[in-house]
Amino acid sequence: MNDDARVDGRPRPVRVLIVDDQLMIRLGLRGILEASDDVTVVGDVADGLLAVERVRTETVDVVLMDVRMPGLDGVEATRRIRAAGSEGSPGRPSIVVLTTFDDDATVLEALRAGADGFLSKGVGPTELVAGIVDVARGGGVLSARATAALIRQVSEATPPVVDAGVAALFDRLTPRERDVVVAAAAGKDNATIAAEMFVSPFTVKTHVSRAMTKVQARDRAQLVAFAYRGGLVP
Repeated sequence: MNDDARVDGRPRPVRVLIVDDQLMIRLGLRGILEASDDVTVVGDVADGLLAVERVRTETVDVVLMDVRMPGLDGVEATRRIRAAGSEGSPGRPSIVVLTTFDDDATVLEALRAGADGFLSKGVGPTELVAGIVDVARGGGVLSARATAALIRQVSEATPPVVDAGVAALFDRLTPRERDVVVAAAAGKDNATIAAEMFVSPFTVKTHVSRAMTKVQARDRAQLVAFAYRGGLVP
């Protein structure tokens, strides 16, 4: 999303596509989002295949994606949207996965497919809108439950030995950047980290972005995984 695009002096609303096979959930999400001035719902569809088609023909900033759906599930739909984005679709949408987090392997699979963030289906309206807006503007949303799921997968899939190559990357970080990464790996969001460190959330976001660049992490989730692999956190 282009932050410079403005309507009446304000950033234009984030264009969201809702993807969920349950009608009541789609209606509920639409009602929450349409009550906010920060987002606008461009459509809602019941399966992953329809989501891929809509993204190819319509400009969407954020896809709010369910994971488990009949036919084409959310993981494969995410993978196809990422592939389509490299083929000249109207734009590369960010993808936020809504899940119950009862299957850690699915969380990791969606990350590998290219999801930009995760939120629980039980999240409140304020956090939902804030997460969507943050992702649309280049940030990433990874709830505490998503972080925990990722950590479990990393710990189970990776031998309990520090990866020296990954550890060396973290030597590039400043002490404050390292502190922020450790806090993020504990599942804390930017607002919480900012309050604990007596800085602004924007400053925390800047530290996270710089840390991702220095360790070559694709997103916040991968940064957390690297922190564990590199021994930055136990």
